[in-house]
Amino acid sequence: MVAELVRAHPNIGAGQSYHNAGGMILRGPGNPDAELYHPDDAARFDHIAEIGKAQLPHYRYLVVGKDMYTVYGGELDWFYGARGIFMFTNELWSSFDYFREQGRGSGWFGRQEDVYKFDELLLFGEGIIDWKPVVHPQYGDIEIGGIRKNWTRTAPSFLIEDMCHRNMAFTLFHAYHLPEIAVDSVQVQPIGQSLLQIDVVIRNDRMLPTRSAREVQHQFTRPDWVTLNGADVVAGFVVTDPLHDRAVEQKYHPQRMHVQTVPGMGTVQVRWLVRSAQNVTVSFDSHRGGHIERAIELR
Repeated sequence: MVAELVRAHPNIGAGQSYHNAGGMILRGPGNPDAELYHPDDAARFDHIAEIGKAQLPHYRYLVVGKDMYTVYGGELDWFYGARGIFMFTNELWSSFDYFREQGRGSGWFGRQEDVYKFDELLLFGEGIIDWKPVVHPQYGDIEIGGIRKNWTRTAPSFLIEDMCHRNMAFTLFHAYHLPEIAVDSVQVQPIGQSLLQIDVVIRNDRMLPTRSAREVQHQFTRPDWVTLNGADVVAGFVVTDPLHDRAVEQKYHPQRMHVQTVPGMGTVQVRWLVRSAQNVTVSFDSHRGGHIERAIELR
């Protein structure tokens, strides 16, 4: 169901799931021998997770296959590996929150002595059931009791709001950095032979690109389109080095330029040579970067 939803919505650029417990921010790959994550994408994962560690005290940022255990076919690897989506899983609740002292955490659920002391001092005995004998129909004389199942794997009731709020803040920070596109600048200049040169710079104000490096590498979705409307386009180029005025021509259908990605906190520049123009607009259209349009004033 989730995979079907994601495949049907190529606009999905980020994902977040939750599990318990142990206080972790997880990403793939799940196979320690895999080189699945492109370095450009891994750097963006790392930056978002480092902020997450500040929002979620004592949560550890881990790569599943390297820092935990081998996982084949996990959702982290499918979201990124098969779709190019920036995906995290948070393991909710950290044993650090029992007494919020460094070094007390041990294992996913904390040290046994801390669990019982926490119940005594802060839950007032509501977290642990006294042991009592019962007769089991199959096993005979046994005892039941111990730690209630509704805590230790996740926060006790009075800490749930704090845990949820902090994880929500991390998720919103992740979502905030989905691409936000704007037309940064437009330059129009005559170049002779009745031709105009139109240069347009598209800007991304967020950390995540319009298409991840993994997505570009395997062409999970089409490139972004930058289209010039209302003009007789002679040629179109993607400017690869503005400083030295270097550009690569798109030989076919130059009116709609194909841009592989607009990088996070970066720009791309496209250029057209046109003969005649009237009521000219430039539009940007991307599965994950959205759609914008701007009128171009010709002088």
